[in-house]
Amino acid sequence: MPSTTRFAMALTLAAGGFARCEPSAAQPATAQPATAQPATAQPDEQPAFIAIGAQMRKFVADREVAGVVTLVATPERIVHIHAIGKADIEADRLIATDSIFWIASMSKPILAMLLLMLQDEGKLSIDDPVEKHIPEFKRLVTKDGKPARVTIRHLLTHTSGMGEITAAEAKGIDKLAGTVPLYVAKPVAFEPGAQWRYCQSGINTGARIVEVVSGMPFEVFAEKRLFGPLGMKDTTFYLTKQQLPALARSYRKTDKGELTPAEIFILYGKSPTSRDRFPAANGGLFSTALDYGRLCQMILNDGMLGGKRYLSAKSIRLMSTVHTGDLKTGFTPGNGWGLGWCVVREPQGATAILSPGSFGHGGAYGTQAWIDPAKKRAYILMVQRANFPNADASELRRAFQAAASAALDKVK
Repeated sequence: MPSTTRFAMALTLAAGGFARCEPSAAQPATAQPATAQPATAQPDEQPAFIAIGAQMRKFVADREVAGVVTLVATPERIVHIHAIGKADIEADRLIATDSIFWIASMSKPILAMLLLMLQDEGKLSIDDPVEKHIPEFKRLVTKDGKPARVTIRHLLTHTSGMGEITAAEAKGIDKLAGTVPLYVAKPVAFEPGAQWRYCQSGINTGARIVEVVSGMPFEVFAEKRLFGPLGMKDTTFYLTKQQLPALARSYRKTDKGELTPAEIFILYGKSPTSRDRFPAANGGLFSTALDYGRLCQMILNDGMLGGKRYLSAKSIRLMSTVHTGDLKTGFTPGNGWGLGWCVVREPQGATAILSPGSFGHGGAYGTQAWIDPAKKRAYILMVQRANFPNADASELRRAFQAAASAALDKVK
């Protein structure tokens, strides 16, 4: 199923140098070592990275997307960041390297990291049954009425079989706790662990477990333990009024080849600043290329960045290892599933330039983040296009990763 379609359907149910910036784009941010915060911009001295911007320019010119931000990171630094095109076509607002994007399902790996933080502290195990932390789950049953014993591992690997809630149900809920009775009331579709089925309700259940174990609202725990310390200043479920002007507008491509504005459907018509909705771990986050780049650098550094440890090296290995056996998973061929991440078994097609064991996740509107631990690099693509046939297999993603990989190989 195409990634935009499957995510939209599921959410409806669930509710150092830099590449030279194009003249039409905002100035890029200065490359910084892993211990520093991204700051003011300087043009790039590395000619090899210019090819990335040239590739992205074609997609903007062909109206595949309104604007693009690309970022490439190594464990030590951001080696490339580039912006081209418009954040808002109608307002003639340029995209910038610090533009904010709805990252949709790229929120899911963040839930996995937060749960693994709690496991590192001995407060839970990913093999705990969900009912240990949410007693209501004792009522969860299979279609034939037998008890369904779902574990946290099942939630993070999309093997729980849990049912989804409708858009109307999700729209009226403003706290994760409010989703639990609805999830529990729906029988699981198969024996937990027997199949892989992309599952929004399982991810949001995992977020509720974070709340129960930590004693904090999910969004507060995420900010206190990850976003704030890591310097992810524009990563949030709820934008502020000050952040709102930096949000890139979403578009869909029409049959006539034009781009027309599209709504962020997870908001149900509300403002991105509205808190009248639950913090959806399955796809509710907004972020920037720079913020997600820092997250990827932390992972490339085995759980550390700037002298602070966020996750144990063991947890980094655990989340990036296939946990789904021989089950067919994902939205492109050759993949397995880790904890919150798609893991590449056999590179091919959209994953052809990645090493076996690379891992990452895409978002409904085309955002992508992929980490290649063998080559020690991360590729981040930020766009807002609602109706890619399959965002995980888009030509835009292929072109970016191929150009970025070639550039990195040249500057070695």
